[in-house]
Amino acid sequence: MDGINTTMSTADKFTVDNEVNGFNKKLAVNGRTTSQALGKDDFLKLLLTQLSNQDPTSPMENTEFIAQMAQFSSLEQMTNMNSEFTKMATMFKTSEASSVIGKTVELSIGDTTTKGVVDAATREDNPRVLVGGRYYSMDQISSIYGN
Repeated sequence: MDGINTTMSTADKFTVDNEVNGFNKKLAVNGRTTSQALGKDDFLKLLLTQLSNQDPTSPMENTEFIAQMAQFSSLEQMTNMNSEFTKMATMFKTSEASSVIGKTVELSIGDTTTKGVVDAATREDNPRVLVGGRYYSMDQISSIYGN
């Protein structure tokens, strides 16, 4: 019985590389970029591919399948937790920015510093404060003085 040849010729490798590069370029054109990290969609695709291409004479054991589904569920929950932690971090940053409204702050702007009263704060992922008619990042505040 002859074995299966698993090596690719140089021409085959070239063809595969061209197909992959063409596909990646199409993704970039449509606003999507390739990623080196696997997400939950990739995990599910791998699991489905594994199930559909398994050897019918030696199918995946139930315990293997259950273990992989548990891993998928765990990955999904971690992804959801990460999303919620991001929302919570944004909320804390916004709360911090609003807590300095009406207070005098010292701002580090390059090599110089300036003081002023915070008149307003924005609500965004990286909140900014309005001091003297200009918006500054919260990272630029070096000191906060109680009024």
